[in-house]
Amino acid sequence: MPRALEGKIAVITGASSGIGAACALEMARAGMDIALVARRADRLERMAAEVRAIGRRAASIVADVAESGHERQVLDSAQQQLGPVDVVFSNAGYGQDRAVLDMEESELRAMFETNFFSSVSLLRESARRMIERRQGGHLLMCSSVVAKFAIPRMGAYSASKAAQAMVCRAMRTELEPHGIAVSSVHPVTTRTEFFQQSARRSGREAAEQVPAHAPRLFVQPPERVARAVVACLRRPCPEVWTSHLVRLSAALFTAFPGLLDPVLRRTHAADLGDPARGA
Repeated sequence: MPRALEGKIAVITGASSGIGAACALEMARAGMDIALVARRADRLERMAAEVRAIGRRAASIVADVAESGHERQVLDSAQQQLGPVDVVFSNAGYGQDRAVLDMEESELRAMFETNFFSSVSLLRESARRMIERRQGGHLLMCSSVVAKFAIPRMGAYSASKAAQAMVCRAMRTELEPHGIAVSSVHPVTTRTEFFQQSARRSGREAAEQVPAHAPRLFVQPPERVARAVVACLRRPCPEVWTSHLVRLSAALFTAFPGLLDPVLRRTHAADLGDPARGA
């Protein structure tokens, strides 16, 4: 039987744009109240106004998930403004378009701090509070399809997403006795500012939201991810995928890693042929 979402309270990090913003609106349409978390106050206020226009309550919480203790700040603020939290979607994160060899150690650590450690901290603190309330809940992390197979110049990002997926898998079994569902979300290439920001972090400009090598068949709008996330909230599942073909391909490449190599060499020929690029 589907879970009722009307009146439930959700916390979403990285909620000022992209997948986070789309999920906030889709959850609001499902009857949920939303605590929006991000660093950009102006964008948060615009998102909060959109949620309220749908007829639901919204709280804007300005926070940097990379800062120690952000999880307590976020959850305390959400509860004070909206009430006890039922759903937490750790969505904030970023990528960097650079070969692993060319990344500074500080860059690697910073990426894991934001993408992995902050997500784990938020879900751990959320789980403790849900267990104390004894009313269950649902925890989600925004992983990626590249958690299952890495691509050139995105190795560090892929590793952080794989780490997220594995933690979700373990927590799902650990928290099941407490009535808490845990899911990892695996979007394919999504039309957001992600790739533009990733390029800028690597010292380059990217005019397009989608990289040239991305197959257009697997490019989706963030709203599609949002609909899949809400469907998962109604009927909890271990992993959220928006492309059955990519999911099957990921399983195949996991079983036979060598099958993917020729494809990557062909689609990333320009990158692989220029050792100095990104250095």
